[in-house]
Amino acid sequence: MIQPAIPFVPRSVRIAGAGAYVPPRVVETARMVEAIPGWSAEWIEEKTGMRERRFLWDVDTEAGVAVVPKVAAGEPQTNTDMCEIALRRALDMAEMDATELDAVLLVTCTPDRLNFSYDAMEVHRRLGCRVDTYALTIDDGCGGTPYIMDMAYRMIRSGAVNSVAVIGSACTSALIDRDVWSGEVSHTPGRKPLNAAFGMYVFGDAAGAVVLRSDPDPKLGILASVAGNDYQELVVRRGGGLHERLYGKSSAAEDAFVIDGQLVARSYRVFMKKCITQVLADRPELADEVKRYYFHQPNKRLLDHFVADVGLPADRVACNVDRYGNTSAAGMLVLLAEDLESGAVRLGSGDLVLIAAVGANVHYGAQLVRL
Repeated sequence: MIQPAIPFVPRSVRIAGAGAYVPPRVVETARMVEAIPGWSAEWIEEKTGMRERRFLWDVDTEAGVAVVPKVAAGEPQTNTDMCEIALRRALDMAEMDATELDAVLLVTCTPDRLNFSYDAMEVHRRLGCRVDTYALTIDDGCGGTPYIMDMAYRMIRSGAVNSVAVIGSACTSALIDRDVWSGEVSHTPGRKPLNAAFGMYVFGDAAGAVVLRSDPDPKLGILASVAGNDYQELVVRRGGGLHERLYGKSSAAEDAFVIDGQLVARSYRVFMKKCITQVLADRPELADEVKRYYFHQPNKRLLDHFVADVGLPADRVACNVDRYGNTSAAGMLVLLAEDLESGAVRLGSGDLVLIAAVGANVHYGAQLVRL
């Protein structure tokens, strides 16, 4: 006798914990201009709303280069160090052991080593994860975190795994080099070359982590998740890889993360609005219930303009970019971890939050989450 098929019931996926590491070193905009000349500190602050950023490495402003930090044993010096701290804090909040993780997915464009998923595998080793726990470093920027969270959500929801750690990080301070970041990169025919210095003015260092796990309660967790691609070269980095071997370098600036500011400004509104619209599409009645928004923050002015343009309540939009800098893939998770630490939102409370980001070339994603 043929037994009837057991219907597949998707599992709920909740945020079990979040953690962050933000370096204590504060570097004001005036110091950045001294290290990488280009624009005045007043112009940068007026256009971006950013007064300072947090750096793991220090800056020799006279030579215009990064300085390896002299720290006591056990203090962070690398991207991997920051990621380890952030994930340990997320696991502590989740009251979980690292052996319970089925995957460690690390999103960054500033890894300690470029190849072979080193950063994720080193975090995996340090925490003592199981040998069958996946460990992957994903080369991505700002939009990569909710993009990969969407993938992790689908993995857990399908029953393939039970728990996944997603880490986002940025460690741009170690790349400071006046010769690299003072140059220009030719981009679109007919347009002026892009200046590299702006990228170094806006970036900061940090790592954020979130632990996702299955949950029997369908009322809590990720209520909706979306992700998408739409190739546009918001950030240009041509140095390294086969492209350089084929075409050579037009300038040292091809080793920098060169931001196309005009394209970022145009696309940010389009894709962030798409994130919000799509993630609320099946539950539009929940829009007014969202307590906190955790958005990618290219800079404070652009974030503020977007929030005002789409009519969101500014006091519900978490922001730290004016103090920490643009921390790329880490930003949304750092904001969430800080709110959980301060009690602005609480796990198990039913607080509704919305995470959304777009970046790089282009990945975007969003999650609507009941904590």
